[in-house]
Amino acid sequence: MKNILSPSLLAADFTKLGQQLEQIEKGGAQYIHLDVMDGMFVPNISFGIPVIQSIRKCSNLVFDVHLMIMEPERYVEAFYKAGADIINFHVEATKSPGDVLAKIKSFGVKTGITIKPNTPVSEIVPYLEQVDMVLVMTVEPGFGGQKFMAEKMEKVTELVKIREQKNLSFDIEIDGGVNMNNIKEILSTGVNVIVAGSAIFGAEDVEKSTREFLKILQEK
Repeated sequence: MKNILSPSLLAADFTKLGQQLEQIEKGGAQYIHLDVMDGMFVPNISFGIPVIQSIRKCSNLVFDVHLMIMEPERYVEAFYKAGADIINFHVEATKSPGDVLAKIKSFGVKTGITIKPNTPVSEIVPYLEQVDMVLVMTVEPGFGGQKFMAEKMEKVTELVKIREQKNLSFDIEIDGGVNMNNIKEILSTGVNVIVAGSAIFGAEDVEKSTREFLKILQEK
């Protein structure tokens, strides 16, 4: 499967947002990861629909929208209209994951389902035939800059086996604590979509750091 870089907007400098989006695009990033937090599902609030609408006008990147919000079904249509290309929600945040996936699909948007670090893969197995992407969190959702939880990579191995057994083709995305020191090891497990925040936007040269990440992704 194709390896994809999805820099996390949460780590960007919001006073230079347009410029930094241009830098990651020039550096070759394919996606932009958009973490939406509601202060209820996670103990933090980030940004929402108005920010996504505004940057949609100046970016050709694939909008990889990660909803860390309660009852995501309430907002699927709004995020679709704001410009989301992929809508990824937490299995823990809704009573009806299958209905949320069906709603996302009804708008022609790619579907994603996410599990927190302590949620077992078994919680999402019933929905894997409906998803385009599974996001495995390797930090507790809600804050940037946390340390990578290497032990959670066992879930990736499990997902790769299930994908092969069921003859499915969903992408596997990892989010949390990814940097230049651990990216090769992460890719070796079967992950093909990499979310990186401070490792890209925290660099002195954002375009250069994007290129360096992509170089490693393209070697695999």
